[in-house]
Amino acid sequence: MSVTIKDIANIAGVSYSTVSKALNASPLVRPDTRDKIIRIAQEMGYQPNILAQSLVSKKSSIIGVAWPSVERLSWSTLVTKVNDDLDKHGYNMLLSINPIQSAVSIFNRLHVDGILVFPGHDMTTAATVFPKSHAPILVYGNPKSRHYPVINADRQKAIFQAVSHLSNLGHSRISYIAELSPTNATQQEKLKGFLGGVAHCRLSSHPDMTIDSGGRSPDAGYAAAVRLLDSSYKPTAVISGSYDLTAGMIRALQERGVSIPRDLSVISYDNIPQMNNFAVPITAVGASLEMMAETIVKMMLDLINKSNLFSSHFEVDTELVERASVRAL
Repeated sequence: MSVTIKDIANIAGVSYSTVSKALNASPLVRPDTRDKIIRIAQEMGYQPNILAQSLVSKKSSIIGVAWPSVERLSWSTLVTKVNDDLDKHGYNMLLSINPIQSAVSIFNRLHVDGILVFPGHDMTTAATVFPKSHAPILVYGNPKSRHYPVINADRQKAIFQAVSHLSNLGHSRISYIAELSPTNATQQEKLKGFLGGVAHCRLSSHPDMTIDSGGRSPDAGYAAAVRLLDSSYKPTAVISGSYDLTAGMIRALQERGVSIPRDLSVISYDNIPQMNNFAVPITAVGASLEMMAETIVKMMLDLINKSNLFSSHFEVDTELVERASVRAL
């Protein structure tokens, strides 16, 4: 059975309220009494009931994260960094892989202070509305969400940067491998960046210039790369829509004996440290991981404290990080 305040009070020979005040560092309890109570609580293995405390204080110091996909390495890396930054501000993170609607309901029952939502298949439109929430909701990566504050990376600019960088290095035949679903706003932003870059750099188009991976898994990237290699289009460079697609794509290139960057230059979306871990480190575009995590935490604290430092839709700028996977022609 769990240890209660009543158990501690019986051992310490004081009232329940004195124990409660001591455990909450109240100056109304004499230091020697407080030290005695804390020592007894530690010896008995007392763990405070966070839910009960939050009902009294109206603050749980917990941020709920609705995270519908545990397979995305870029999201895992970002969530880890957000957790580290929240810890510096005295907050803990509670992660849910339930459908978003269920996750929001659960977090409200647990009286979290704020909710960060990573959009999944059950949040595909701008009009998506979650269950009524006492806690502020911040949405990551859905640029068209109408009802909630949004933090987003400028994906269109990032892919545009990739095309321009390759063009400046002499590449005129560039391919783009990504999920091209018309219902996925973030992926459509990337496609607009690619097509905009192609038009801006006056590159010739080709039916096989863009390859729809039909997903964002390594297997989807592998299959898409095979289709590209078997097509009539022979690019000198390829841009991938995500880290996971890049991992599968590189496996296909290795099996076909395609050397990076000698035979094919590669740039990937997702500006994360793991891009350095491939046999040939991959040039990447996207928002800085540190900047994105820092901004997410600042926006969340802003919403909790109602300080209104950020606009309802905030876009983090992107950058291109050069590595060994691209060469000039």
